[in-house]
Amino acid sequence: MKEKRCNWCLSTPLYQKYHDREWGRPTTDDPTLFEFLLLEGAQAGLSWITVLNKREHYRKVFDGFDAEKIARYTPKKIERLLGDPGIIRNRLKVNSAVKNARAYLALRDGGTSLSGLLWQFTDGRVIDNRRRNLESVPATTTESDAMSRALKKAGFNFVGSTIMYAFMQASGMVNDHLVRCPAYRECIDAAKAKNLL
Repeated sequence: MKEKRCNWCLSTPLYQKYHDREWGRPTTDDPTLFEFLLLEGAQAGLSWITVLNKREHYRKVFDGFDAEKIARYTPKKIERLLGDPGIIRNRLKVNSAVKNARAYLALRDGGTSLSGLLWQFTDGRVIDNRRRNLESVPATTTESDAMSRALKKAGFNFVGSTIMYAFMQASGMVNDHLVRCPAYRECIDAAKAKNLL
C-alpha cells in the first residue's frame, strides 16, 4: 500500500505540518509537556484544529507557557485573557491554566518532574499501537485512566482520561500514526533514538 498521511490531518496545511513534524514525536521535555497539557485542556469539547489555529496567540498571551509566570496571574490578568478573542474564552479553562501551572510547580518543587510522573504510566516506553485504521483508536485506555487520576491527585484539572489520551498521542507516549503513514516509522525511529522503545 502506498504510504500516505493519517487522514485526520488533511483539512489544512497547518494541520498537515503539525502532523508531519510534531504529533506523536516522543518528548520528555517538561516545558513542552506542560504546554501540551494546557492546550489539550483548552481543547476539551472542541476540535484540535481550533486550538492549533490559536496556538501562537496562546504562546504570546500566556507568556510562552512559562509556568512561573502563569502561576502568578492575577484576577485582573485573567479578565484580560477572557476578553481576548485570540484564545478560547472559557473562564474554567483559563482558571485551569493557572491552577495547573501551580500544580506543575508544586510537583517540581517536591522533586518530581512532570515527565517522570507521566511517562511512568507507559513504563518509560512508547506504546506502539500499529494502527491500521482510525476506527481502532480508542478515546481512553487504562493508562490514560491512571494518568488522569494521578494528575487530579496532584492538583491538576481538565485532565480527564479522554484529554489525557489525546495528550499521550500528541506527546508521543503512544504511536497512533497509521502504519501506512510515513510519520509512523519516523516516530518509531525517534523513540529508539531516545531509548523510549
